[in-house]
Amino acid sequence: MIFVTVGTQLPFDRLIRALDTWASANSHVEIFAQIGRGEYEPKNLSWTRDMSPMDFRSRVADCDVIVAHAGMGSIISGIELGKRVIVMPRLAKLGEHRNEHQLATVARLEHLNGFEVVHDADALSDALDCQNVSFDAIDPPAPHPTLINTVRGFAGLSQA
Repeated sequence: MIFVTVGTQLPFDRLIRALDTWASANSHVEIFAQIGRGEYEPKNLSWTRDMSPMDFRSRVADCDVIVAHAGMGSIISGIELGKRVIVMPRLAKLGEHRNEHQLATVARLEHLNGFEVVHDADALSDALDCQNVSFDAIDPPAPHPTLINTVRGFAGLSQA
């Protein structure tokens, strides 16, 4: 199962439209998407606009692949549970975010095994058509300072 999430702050119709197009040609694949407040409503996959943190966590646990914007919550949740994570960063130049920080996020993490970055619908389709290994799960959530150091270490940053 593929779980798609765009977060709760801003619409991301470009990602949802690309996934819906791929889903139309791959109807045998189960896809569930959290689409937020975008204008585009998918026709070829199951979706909801919002979900509770518990439902989000359950969807991440149950899926094989996460497709998401480059939000750290989505990325960390997938990594923590050892899921394949395909990320399409939002682009400020397309009006999808306030600045290009999602590009900086993926530039820092794209070397990780199981973490894939795509920038357009064609690259997303190619990634979904390929089988890839997932990366190992990090330790479960820890007390705040330990969790921060775990994430910093994962991202290749020095420990605090």
